[in-house]
Amino acid sequence: MSDMQPEDIQMQANDLYREEQFTDRRVGSIQRLTPVSADGGDDASRPVLYIGQASLMTPAGTLPINFEIEAGSLGEAAEKFGEEAQKAIQDAIRQLQEMRREAASGIVVPGQGGGGNVGGGMGGGMGGGPRGGGIKLR
Repeated sequence: MSDMQPEDIQMQANDLYREEQFTDRRVGSIQRLTPVSADGGDDASRPVLYIGQASLMTPAGTLPINFEIEAGSLGEAAEKFGEEAQKAIQDAIRQLQEMRREAASGIVVPGQGGGGNVGGGMGGGMGGGPRGGGIKLR
């Protein structure tokens, strides 16, 4: 959306969804997106979507994780939540590690020009080990 001009921002009446939120108040939530027509009635020609939502606690703060769950019902989405959350978390950890590597490769040695933020990056404790360092699922 960052490339959009103000005059380009319009709701798409043929691509509307009703949002509903479900949670076990423990590990996360599931958002059910039910397709609707422009008049607000259900649109059975498009599939219902399920989006899992969880949070990772990192040394830099809470990181929201959102992931699609392919399911035919809310119950099936709840059953698949854990497996899909683990995949999304592992993907997020890989991305964080890659960002850390990129930030570390951009370190400027004093006397070689450049500027501030020496040692930039996302803080310590997020790297390497088999358990993902200092990242924890909330």
